[in-house]
Amino acid sequence: MIHNDILRRLRYALNLNDAQMIEIFALSDYEIEKSYMLSIMLKEGEEGFLPCRDAVLELFLDGLIIKMRGKQEGKERQGLKPGERLSNNDILRKLRIALNMREDDLIATLKLADFNVGRSELSALFRKSTHRNYVECGDQLLRNFLNGLSKRP
Repeated sequence: MIHNDILRRLRYALNLNDAQMIEIFALSDYEIEKSYMLSIMLKEGEEGFLPCRDAVLELFLDGLIIKMRGKQEGKERQGLKPGERLSNNDILRKLRIALNMREDDLIATLKLADFNVGRSELSALFRKSTHRNYVECGDQLLRNFLNGLSKRP
């Protein structure tokens, strides 16, 4: 899934304005220029569109965790290593942490988007990538999760 779409859908689902978006980036020690932030919020093909890099989306998600849950004392932020990609599993994991969601909450959110998933399927998404039962999170599941998130009361 394109990272710009993820950011845009999160902004809509969480009802965030420009100032709140900039504040969330600042929480992860990243000062984003408003013009750049607006450019990554555009849809592909629109004039001024810039692709959202993995590191930028990760900084936003880390800032969202800090905003929603508070900063963990004594724990340094572990950024992406050079050449490392942010997977859909990583994105879903960070959103789960930020929104303080349990399995039931995730299942209910996906159900709001008419997407049914079982507990075993869900737990496989959060395993380490080296685990034999690890399953990659597909674009469809992440898209439906973000859709369900926007429908939550």
